[in-house]
Amino acid sequence: MPRPRILGGLTVRILAVNVIAPLVLVVGLLYLGQYRDSLIRAELETMQIQSQLFAGAIAEAAVRPVEKGKPFFFAKPEEIEMLVPELSRRMVRRLGQTTENRTRLFSADGTLIGDSLELGGERSGEARVAAARSAVAAESEAAQPSLSEQMNRWGQAIIEWIPMQSDLPDYPDTGAQSITAYPDAAVALTGRISATAWEDRQGKIRLTAAAPIRKVENVIGVVMLSRDGREIESAITQMRYDVLTVFLGALSITIFLSMYLAGSIGRPLKKLARAAEAVRLGKGRQIDIPDLTHRKDEIGELSAALNAMTTALRDRMDTIERFAADVSHEIKNPLTSLRSAVETAPIVKSKADLDRLFGIMQHDVNRLNRLISDISNASRLDAELSREEMGNVNMGRMLTQIIDGRRVALAQQNRRHAESGVETLPPEQRLRINIDSAEAVIVRGSEGRLAQVFENLLSNALSFTPVNKSVTINLSQNREQVLIQVEDEGPGIPENKLDTIFERFYSERPAHEDYGSHSGLGLSIARQIVKAHGGVIFAENIRDRDNQIRGARFTVVFNRA
Repeated sequence: MPRPRILGGLTVRILAVNVIAPLVLVVGLLYLGQYRDSLIRAELETMQIQSQLFAGAIAEAAVRPVEKGKPFFFAKPEEIEMLVPELSRRMVRRLGQTTENRTRLFSADGTLIGDSLELGGERSGEARVAAARSAVAAESEAAQPSLSEQMNRWGQAIIEWIPMQSDLPDYPDTGAQSITAYPDAAVALTGRISATAWEDRQGKIRLTAAAPIRKVENVIGVVMLSRDGREIESAITQMRYDVLTVFLGALSITIFLSMYLAGSIGRPLKKLARAAEAVRLGKGRQIDIPDLTHRKDEIGELSAALNAMTTALRDRMDTIERFAADVSHEIKNPLTSLRSAVETAPIVKSKADLDRLFGIMQHDVNRLNRLISDISNASRLDAELSREEMGNVNMGRMLTQIIDGRRVALAQQNRRHAESGVETLPPEQRLRINIDSAEAVIVRGSEGRLAQVFENLLSNALSFTPVNKSVTINLSQNREQVLIQVEDEGPGIPENKLDTIFERFYSERPAHEDYGSHSGLGLSIARQIVKAHGGVIFAENIRDRDNQIRGARFTVVFNRA
């Protein structure tokens, strides 16, 4: 028997089927591509608005007119609006302190005028955010984390380990002071607002937005805002963490329910398997298969089927044992008689006594031969019945053919009886059939085996019926069943033997027959064939008005085809 496993194959299959679906779902959700894109769009829109506000503020407060020159000698000098570097730097420094963005200001010729990170120092927005994050990180590391916090850290570490889908261009920050190094700023210099999301060398998100500084219709400079995408990454990480938390909860419930389901299926199946194995190994005749019919499911049906099979096996084993004992007993009788005759033969002197002993020996040998043949046929009957091809059998036609054959044999017997002066009935009166059905009476079965049943019943009835009495077969049917009755006018059957006569080797013959001329297997074989065809057979006595026995009746019932 295979060694028991902690997780059976059925449990593993159930777990695999139930876990794969949520696992595939959570893997897809952890990438969160659309969610990230929506966050990036929102941040870029905000930065575009901020860059426009900054550009408008600088255009109003950090610009002054500058003489461009005279188109000709007597003309009035032309003036153009230009950024005042000092005022512009102050504006960049002050505006940079109001947001978390790094603010760069470029002139119309693309020269970098001011950078909030350099001008504001520790007071710049980006520097303050970095300092605040460092302080929070240092405080978290210094504090003793609780179990929940530690688990959160582990979860965050797992989340950060999962790669994030990236389709962003590389961030172009090379430290150059020229506007051409920054694509958004270069676009803004042409008069358009531009915003882009990037990925830096560390794989982090960077956001930039640039807006032109206009005075009248002229672009006199560009404001470019840039910042990291930590808020976006944190939001995505938190969303991943929430998804993973829900997934772990759902996974725990799924595993629990899968284990419960596997246990409710696997444990009873293991019990049934162990019980079946014990039956196979022959560890006791009375091994009980667990009764699980209360489950009202397929396992309950399997339990009922195994119980029925085990009961049938026990009955078959008991039948085989009884059959072996009966065979031994029946064979010993003629063998004992034969042995006695053989032992007596050497001491017999007269020829007449010796001839009588030889007659006994011949009778016992014939009896043994008949017994062995009948026993062989009976032992093969079950296997042969299982291989028989079943078809529709017309019972009326089959019984009529059997009776016609019997009547021929009865006519020959009547001639012998007439020579002896014994009064007999004509074959047509001795053996009669009544068919009480206008329709054909059809039974599903093997015609040869069904004919064997009624041959045995007729032989039995004729042997007990005097030659001047009748044997009658009655055939009828209703909507569901076919009824065949074989009635004789013999001495009947003892009331306490109505069931016993169907047992193997039971033989109670009329007085005029020689002892041992029948093996006692005919009725047993008939019942075996009838049961194999889903029918029943039973015997009863026929009584007259005075309750006196006037014969025996054998009734066979089949289902209609």
